[in-house]
Amino acid sequence: MPFEDELGEALRRAGDGFTADRQALVEAGERRGRRLVARRRAAVAGTSVLVLAGIGTGGAYIGGLLDPIGGGGAARVAQAPATPPPGAGAVTAAQMVAIFKSLLPNGRLSQTVASGNVSTAPMVRGVFDDGNGAALVGIKLTRIDPDSESAKAHGTCPAKADGNFDSCAAEQLPDGSRLTLVQGTWQPEGGGPVKEWRATRITPQGYLVEAEESNGPGGEKPAATRPAPPLAMEQLRALAVSPLWHPALADLKPYKEPGGAGAPDSGPNAALRALEDLVRGYGIPTVGKSGGGNGADVVLDDGKGRSMVQLAYQVIEDYPGGGGRQQLTDHYRAESDAGRGTLTMTPDGAEVLSDQHPREAGGSGVVEWNVDVLRPNGLRLIVRGYNAGDPTEPATRPAPALTMEQLTAIAMDGRWSQLPK
Repeated sequence: MPFEDELGEALRRAGDGFTADRQALVEAGERRGRRLVARRRAAVAGTSVLVLAGIGTGGAYIGGLLDPIGGGGAARVAQAPATPPPGAGAVTAAQMVAIFKSLLPNGRLSQTVASGNVSTAPMVRGVFDDGNGAALVGIKLTRIDPDSESAKAHGTCPAKADGNFDSCAAEQLPDGSRLTLVQGTWQPEGGGPVKEWRATRITPQGYLVEAEESNGPGGEKPAATRPAPPLAMEQLRALAVSPLWHPALADLKPYKEPGGAGAPDSGPNAALRALEDLVRGYGIPTVGKSGGGNGADVVLDDGKGRSMVQLAYQVIEDYPGGGGRQQLTDHYRAESDAGRGTLTMTPDGAEVLSDQHPREAGGSGVVEWNVDVLRPNGLRLIVRGYNAGDPTEPATRPAPALTMEQLTAIAMDGRWSQLPK
């Protein structure tokens, strides 16, 4: 389930700080819909696969992925002080940003949003400007079942008829990893074409690295600001295969799909399984699905047209002197006061912001219905419904298949508290 999405009007920190954060929560779904059509179609048969926003087993990593990293300052930032067991939180969000900056060419990186190994999908994204125009760049790391259909799909180019891309090249690396380089173009509503390029590496152990960029800074109304993304494909490739990500990757726990030997009931597809279970209760057939990292989506069809239900979650921390949860709470109240949503408080202290609006950057006639929940423990969960099977394609029905009450019930379900953070 990996590619980075907007959720209505973006959150802002002091006017801008939460913009990318809100996008990063759900960009996975939009990128999947926009550029991984083939993977979603494969998901109908049981497979699954950011905005740029998603990659230790008990044994050694083939090709030395877990080998010590030497070198300069950037490597020292990346290197964990010891070799802790997976899940120990080896790399922080600040370190992820430092590594990311060290791997970029000369230029200015701003509006960064990142998560470290407190998440099942450490990531960094931001707006990069090398003097030729601002552009969205990012990387996401996660771990999936290496024997799954999703892993196979990540390592191969989709059929031209199924993939929304201009070109795709795949290669096998010396350690057995598969690397795909994809160049695509999409047409946002009301704007010119936007180019999006991606380098994806999937290893034999299921480590997944996704580096992505566009030729525009993203936002609610994406538009190109330069002829091409800032990194040449070879630079994007180097970003995806850099050994500086190894400590963060080594901290990701192994994952096997349900039913496999010793398979844990958690991991990149935990959100998808939970979302499928909840949607199944409404009796509408599922005709597509994908999931991974901190998000999932399913496509429903009740005979009246396809409708996507999308979910994303993250943990919002409190920060000294303000920011974090308080800033998000202030945003909710401002949206409600401005008439752009309805804010309610549940008896257990959760804040729920609900809104319905046309999706300006989506396909023709697409509307999105959002339920944005912030729980007292900092867990933020967003559920969205569309009146289309993909938010970037034309509407297939007047309204989403699930009502706002049903979307709210999904968002408030107690099982989300068990998701891997």
